[in-house]
Amino acid sequence: DELVRKALKRSLKLYGFKVYLAKDGPSGIELAQQKRPEFILLDWIMPEMDGLEVLSELKHNKRTKDIPIFMLTAKGMIGDLDQAFEIGADDYITKTLDLMQLGRIVKAKWEKYTDRIIVR
Repeated sequence: DELVRKALKRSLKLYGFKVYLAKDGPSGIELAQQKRPEFILLDWIMPEMDGLEVLSELKHNKRTKDIPIFMLTAKGMIGDLDQAFEIGADDYITKTLDLMQLGRIVKAKWEKYTDRIIVR
């Protein structure tokens, strides 16, 4: 949904993220290959391809396979996360109705994730 994408972008920008938006799975894959972002916040339900299909494509592509991917899920989909982790998801974030809160949640998740990475 375009309004949700725009609200999410505003929220993430408030927390210092540079944000690229894709309207569907195929354009998201193309954007990820072009921009090679630090991480991807991937919605589960999208037009044309669902999040699992996009996740699989990204994790099987040499240009995007190492980009951390956080699945954005509804509470009812938490039980389906095993399949996402098997494909290669790095973590998940539960959707909240308050999209401004989502920016804070993504920031905290990213900081926690980068603290786990050991630089040698």
